Amino acid sequence: QVQLVESGGGWVQAGGSLRLSCVASGTIFRIETMAWYRQAPGKQRELVAEMPQGGNSNYADSVKGRFTSSRDYGKNTAYLQMTSLRPEDTAVYYCNARIRPPFVLRSTEYWGQGTQVTVSS
Repeated sequence: QVQLVESGGGWVQAGGSLRLSCVASGTIFRIETMAWYRQAPGKQRELVAEMPQGGNSNYADSVKGRFTSSRDYGKNTAYLQMTSLRPEDTAVYYCNARIRPPFVLRSTEYWGQGTQVTVSS
């Protein structure tokens, strides 16, 4: 059983910063891709940042230059450092990961429960 648990969301004024964390736990052989998504009210879930294993992060155009994602491979943890936050960044942020358990060749996709980020103007 694998779990993704996010933390670090909250309320911040425009121009402020927040740092999200996502910890993967359970029976894990390898975490392939980790990613951050967000979903604002009335909108579809969208990719914010994607971190392939051993590769560079990719970002949505709307957050480039403001958000930075990273992974701590030893701790099975992903981070999303968000700066210069805008009201339009308000959303529930979800952690996503493709994880391989031991002795299994194919990875499975997992989602966290989400953490609310609210940016006031």
